[in-house]
Amino acid sequence: MPSVRLEDVYASGLPRDSAGNSIDEKNMDDAEVEPESFATFDVSQPFPIDPTESEETHQLTFRALLVGCCLGAIVGASNIYLGLKTGFTFGSQLFGAIFGFAILKSISRLPESGIFGRWFGGHFGPKENCTVQTAASAAGGLGGLFVSAVPAMYRLHLLSEKPQQDIGRLIALMMCSGFFGVVFVIPLRKHFIVHQKLTFPTPSATAFTIRALHSGKAGAIVARKKSRSLIIAIVSAFLFKVVSLYAPGITWDWHIGWTLYRLGFTSIIALDNYGWWIEFTPAFFGAGQLSGLNASWSFLGGSVLAWGIIAPFLIATGRAVGVSVSDAFPLVTYQSMSFDDVTKYVTSPSPRYWLLWPGVFIMLVYSATDVLLNASAPLYSMWKSTRFTPSRDPRDWFSTEMEGRDYTSKEDRIPTWAWVSALSIATVMSVALLATQFHVNVGEGILALILAFLFSFIGVQSAGHTDICINPVTTVAKASQLVFGGVGKGQGLQIKKAETLNLAAGAVAAGAASQAVDMCGDLKTGYLLRAKPRNQFVAQLCGSVVAIFLTTGLFILFTTATPCILYPPVDDTCTYGAPSVAAWAAVALAVSSPNLPIPSSSGYTAIALGIMSVISVFVKHFWIPKKYWHFVPNWNAVGLAFVVPQVYYAIAMAVGATFNFFWQRRSPSTFDMYMYPISAGLLAGEGLGGVFGALLAVCGVDGTKFGTAIGCPGFEFCG
Repeated sequence: MPSVRLEDVYASGLPRDSAGNSIDEKNMDDAEVEPESFATFDVSQPFPIDPTESEETHQLTFRALLVGCCLGAIVGASNIYLGLKTGFTFGSQLFGAIFGFAILKSISRLPESGIFGRWFGGHFGPKENCTVQTAASAAGGLGGLFVSAVPAMYRLHLLSEKPQQDIGRLIALMMCSGFFGVVFVIPLRKHFIVHQKLTFPTPSATAFTIRALHSGKAGAIVARKKSRSLIIAIVSAFLFKVVSLYAPGITWDWHIGWTLYRLGFTSIIALDNYGWWIEFTPAFFGAGQLSGLNASWSFLGGSVLAWGIIAPFLIATGRAVGVSVSDAFPLVTYQSMSFDDVTKYVTSPSPRYWLLWPGVFIMLVYSATDVLLNASAPLYSMWKSTRFTPSRDPRDWFSTEMEGRDYTSKEDRIPTWAWVSALSIATVMSVALLATQFHVNVGEGILALILAFLFSFIGVQSAGHTDICINPVTTVAKASQLVFGGVGKGQGLQIKKAETLNLAAGAVAAGAASQAVDMCGDLKTGYLLRAKPRNQFVAQLCGSVVAIFLTTGLFILFTTATPCILYPPVDDTCTYGAPSVAAWAAVALAVSSPNLPIPSSSGYTAIALGIMSVISVFVKHFWIPKKYWHFVPNWNAVGLAFVVPQVYYAIAMAVGATFNFFWQRRSPSTFDMYMYPISAGLLAGEGLGGVFGALLAVCGVDGTKFGTAIGCPGFEFCG
């Protein structure tokens, strides 16, 4: 099949194949800009100036901010739904870049003389496209708190009964995380992007994508095809999700164990009791496509170990117990996670609670070890290059050659006085809001912000080298909770006050660090495209404002439609598993209690598996060639499987990753062209379908009122 070289695109506007023949739109189906051709560029420096590209006089425009924030809102809505389901979220950089190009390239043809043309018409170039994706990334990336720490506060009865009564407090918490995370990312740009020259794989790929999309006719053709496939995937997943709400047992969940039980195979009901059924979820098929074979199959392997081996063993030996769901049928749930009676979690825990601690500990120690090993080499090199030696003049320690040249002109950078002032304002605002809304004193509030700043270095270092930003964020969350657990005990706080401190301050530390990691990636994209950091900073602030109010409203919508998110029933039959919520609540409860409410067998297992995960990291880094690393299990995914009790998500991800493996081998060109748009569309489509389903539930016209429960062992078990 023909392939497109980047130099051919810039030379003629239309690509040529290996034989020199022009590739037009008719035969472009089998062609794609090869990612390998991008490897000729040095990603430590901005792209060379394209002589064929018109000069962009307006990079920060109303249309770019509007479209970027709207696209980020779509991703943010999807992330709230997906996060409450399983704790997964996905980024919006490539989504904003591709879809933003498709929208603005079309409306940019409007004549500039009219009312709409004055706001939306005119030339649309790659730097303005960078503004779109920056706003989208900021608007779509702040929902993590509402799928973890905030619902955990309600489960521990630390806030009002309903989120509607806490709108001000929720907005305050989001403002602390969002604005502080955006502001202190400015010095990180100079350190990690200019001086250390970190790669940032996904942000660099986003910059390459934007540059290719704006490469004459070839870029327009590629953009049209990617956008079309993205729209089809979104609409298809959205409609499938909405329709499935009215017949979940037929179109969405296949409870094989329940069906066979009704046919006379009574013992097979154990499949349903342990959560083993098939769910046709487009989102997690797409998540498997994006995650790849190693992470997806590690997730499935962890599910088999946790819910196929350990959980049945715990029940058989009496180390854990289940809760009966029905008096008429032998339906039992092993996933209860209520924190009302702490003593039961030592004497009679559910398998889900027992498995929670090994899962959390595995993710904590594996992530920390992997990040430290990945960061050790570049940090050692930096130390070696800067340390004083007799043969080197100390005045050359910080020479321009060592530090790296910032190709961005000074007038386009954010002045020091501006970001220092903004940082001071954000610090005072965050400390004041934490003190007035959550009774966190000034010292504790400053500690939360310091932790956010320190932990952001770990996150950015990891994301810059390996593109794994979720691992350090998970580590930050647990590490911050451990720190504030010690602070609470040191002050002798009552349990409820200690839990509030743990979750509120820990959420700000983790949320601000996560936001900083995402924003630093956006600045890397802008650096490669020669976009102005000033403009990106404004886009990040605008996107953050949208995210603060959008995610707060969506959280209220979901919890109003499905109250069990906040207060799960004893049998835990809620359609939203919310594993991150359970993990945050459990850690806050454990570190705030006088005695650790952890079964001894669970603790010993956690230590053993944690040691195994650390050993595997060292073996991988020092004894296994890098080309074979994909055969080493991803223990972070294994640990996640212990925390996430819904094994059907692991099955869907493994199927999606396997599908991609064969697709790429059979048709590399179509894989390169359509894989990301389709997978991102499946994620966004199901997420939007979930949002629409919540609206239907609030209006009283959802599937529980007008649907059918055929195929479900109980209507609440489906969907």
